[in-house]
Amino acid sequence: MEVALERRVRGAVERRYRLRRDRAGITADIASSLSLDDHRSGFAAALAVLTAEFTAYLDRETADLVADLVGYRQHAVWLNPAELHGMIDGMWKAIAPHLVNEPSPDRTRYLTRPSLLPVEAPPPESRSDDTAAHSQSPGTGI
Repeated sequence: MEVALERRVRGAVERRYRLRRDRAGITADIASSLSLDDHRSGFAAALAVLTAEFTAYLDRETADLVADLVGYRQHAVWLNPAELHGMIDGMWKAIAPHLVNEPSPDRTRYLTRPSLLPVEAPPPESRSDDTAAHSQSPGTGI
């Protein structure tokens, strides 16, 4: 984190912080060296930043969630390791080319935050007969 803005408010110094882009991610080596509590703290900090960014967006007079295509969906998918790696690779291939875009009058800066975590263990035996009946479409809206 670094100080983005400082101002005096009734004798106290108010500071706004921002995440340094060069420190926005961690390597697999660093991740494996962190304790579970370190990961909890890091995840909580990431959620706090996301909440602050969303709140700042909503506080704008020009906020229009529909026109700005704001979304916060969550999808649960069953993946084997190869499928998981393929999905991550596909997401990276979709996002990476846009990371080099520079600001311009026709560009709005968007925050995207892919998150992956296993939430359910594999079932003891797979059942392909009713899988389609339980699939869900992404639906509409936010």
